[in-house]
Amino acid sequence: MHEGVQVSSKLEQLQALLAPVVVALGYECWGIEYSAQGRHSVLRVYIDKEGGVLVDDCAIVSRQISGVLDVEDPITNEYTLEVSSPGMERPLFTLEQFASHAGEQVKIKLRSPFEGRRNFQGLLRGVEEQDVVVQVEDHEFLLPIDLIDKANIIPSFD
Repeated sequence: MHEGVQVSSKLEQLQALLAPVVVALGYECWGIEYSAQGRHSVLRVYIDKEGGVLVDDCAIVSRQISGVLDVEDPITNEYTLEVSSPGMERPLFTLEQFASHAGEQVKIKLRSPFEGRRNFQGLLRGVEEQDVVVQVEDHEFLLPIDLIDKANIIPSFD
């Protein structure tokens, strides 16, 4: 359990360091994922802007973030930096993001089991206090935001 705490505080540290850099460049910092796996660690920064994100935007932000990371050195082991747009399977990180995507289909994976399961797929109903409300078939689940490890929109192509 201790390892999860380290990753989460590392993520908070990276968020505090990098989000202002992204915003200063004129983009929205949609979210940050950090997966620590020895020499295969990945730091993924999602950026967004009105009208969408282009490859050039990712390159600009990537260069700036690399410079900050080189100076601050928050990740001591080797890692890969990826900067991208949230894309079709937009990941959701904050209560505000969950609220603004109510009515969409989502896939959610929890850090630890809730009511005996870790994976939920269904209709995002919205948020209530610190919980994300998901309807799976005819059952509604209130999932605590702190338990959510990963959440993505399931794109509909109709």
